[in-house]
Amino acid sequence: MTTEKGLWAGLLLDAVAGDPRRGHPVAAFGRAASALERRLYTDSRARGAVFAATCVLGAVGLGIAADAVVRNTAARTDRMGRGPRRVDRDQTRGLARVVVTAVSTWAVLGGTSLGREGLAMAAALEACDVEAARRRLPHLCGRDPGALDAKELARATVESIAENTSDAAVAPLFWGSVFGVPGLLAYRAVNTLDAMVGHRSPRYLRFGWAAARLDDAANWAPARLTGLLTVVCAPLVGGSPRVAYAILRRDGAAHPSPNAGRCEAAFAGALGVRLGGVNVYGNRVEHRPELGDGRAAEPYDIRRAVRLSQAVTVASAVVTVGARAAVRAGWRSLRR
Repeated sequence: MTTEKGLWAGLLLDAVAGDPRRGHPVAAFGRAASALERRLYTDSRARGAVFAATCVLGAVGLGIAADAVVRNTAARTDRMGRGPRRVDRDQTRGLARVVVTAVSTWAVLGGTSLGREGLAMAAALEACDVEAARRRLPHLCGRDPGALDAKELARATVESIAENTSDAAVAPLFWGSVFGVPGLLAYRAVNTLDAMVGHRSPRYLRFGWAAARLDDAANWAPARLTGLLTVVCAPLVGGSPRVAYAILRRDGAAHPSPNAGRCEAAFAGALGVRLGGVNVYGNRVEHRPELGDGRAAEPYDIRRAVRLSQAVTVASAVVTVGARAAVRAGWRSLRR
């Protein structure tokens, strides 16, 4: 149960502390990846695949090394390994594993910071300070905020909260429940690489292809879990599970992303709003299909989206960590 306790402790730590303002471990990984990119970059899918594999395997190796340190530290507390000292060694190992898992979980989660950014956007728009909201939008997404009005800013924020509920919360908990600390670190490495090189631009169209496809694969199951849990949690924001599920099924696959559409469609149905439309990213304009049958998103819908995101995060922890505990208990029963 040590991994399960560590995941819950990390979720609680993120809820209380959020991301550090300086010295975030993910930022350190980003700097290391950037240094490697400068050495490896060519306009080549093969070279991009080597880059992505090196970074992700490095994160996996770090997770495995952390587990090894836990085992070795506990072993040094008892060279004999018998009697009461064996119990002490097991307790030391268990506590160390809980701490390592908790710190790793906190480092890769971003749900609390996502909610804080959403609430800051809501406050700016509710105060009719569109310029302040435009300045904050890049903290949530890469969309060009220059020409967006209050409703378009609200839509962009709700869409970002929906997509990032999976990326920043559900997916890390999912992979942490499956593979422990190596799964946590590997997922965050994959997601960070996608943000760095996985976007469509002349520089990264080929070099970032592997990172983008790897991120799609890593988020396939978590995004669909996010969509289903959003349906279940819809009543907490005044929504209908039946409507949310219908919108998820009808519109989830319409989005150009194989994963983001599931999250955004479910949020649209649960909140009773309409998402999608024209998005501007620098010099690139994308015409996204509309998701949902409701009204246009309003600034007050951002606070509802944050509450929904928080509920989905907790629900995902119950499901994923609970499933891990159930599988372990079943495995122990079979061994007996």
